[in-house]
Amino acid sequence: MKKIILTYGIISGVVVSIMLVVTQPLFRNGTLNIDNGEYVGFTTMIVALSLIFVAIKKFRDQHLQGVISFGRAFKVGILIALVASVMYALTWEIYFNTVGQDFMEWYTQCRIDKLVKDGASDQELTEIRTEMEKMGELYQNPVIRFGMTLTEIFPVGLIITIISAGILRKKKILPA
Repeated sequence: MKKIILTYGIISGVVVSIMLVVTQPLFRNGTLNIDNGEYVGFTTMIVALSLIFVAIKKFRDQHLQGVISFGRAFKVGILIALVASVMYALTWEIYFNTVGQDFMEWYTQCRIDKLVKDGASDQELTEIRTEMEKMGELYQNPVIRFGMTLTEIFPVGLIITIISAGILRKKKILPA
């Protein structure tokens, strides 16, 4: 079980980490639109973490004679999600501390520019600046930043794990 968790967790983690590092400069230079960034990020996460389904099925079929309980499947899936999520958060920490130290300033400016474009009032702009300044202060703490980064990806892994464990506990579905 350890080998499957580490193998699939590392593969998923590498995929999301590479996409994170590749897309950041593309957002900065305008090749990718920050407004659609969530779609790019979550699509990458879903594709990478879909390996949870593959790993649970492989474990069920090769090690458990085609039968797995929801609990055991959940354990395999959630540990893969954890490995991938930690790799993603560590990648962000490395990126942030090397080339992305101005991320909060850049992100704040993107939010403000969008609000101005959408016709926000001066009061709304002041509120968002204040909110982003507070977030920027929190973001300087590496523990909080790491936790915030984990909350981007781990819930996606949790959802995929629950769906995969629910489907694959039925041995009639995709039998070996």
